[in-house]
Amino acid sequence: MDTTEIAVLTGGIVLIALVLWYFLGERQAVAATDTGGVQEVDITVHGGYSPSVVTVRQGRPVRLNFFRDETSSCSEQVILGDFGIARDLPAHQTTAVEFTPDRAGEFTWTCGMNMLRGKLIVQPA
Repeated sequence: MDTTEIAVLTGGIVLIALVLWYFLGERQAVAATDTGGVQEVDITVHGGYSPSVVTVRQGRPVRLNFFRDETSSCSEQVILGDFGIARDLPAHQTTAVEFTPDRAGEFTWTCGMNMLRGKLIVQPA
């Protein structure tokens, strides 16, 4: 193998790693608190959730604003099973999901088909 082949191989490996990170890496957000004390995060639904990881504080109201920017049947619903929440997400509209997490930990939200996933990290009060 000569220098050119090694450079091309190395460049290809780096590009593959960047593409995987961009499309499969987690996007994180910490909830911003509004004047009423509600922790609020805007989440775009388009082939997945962006951000896919949201951090909030325990015992404070949370509002997750899901904007569904697609018509795929997989993303028609969002389910936060640990909190007993299931909401339909109309296409090209924002749907607010409001609740108050009563316990700390990591909780998953999914689409109705359990293919798209997000994570809610609840930090202790």
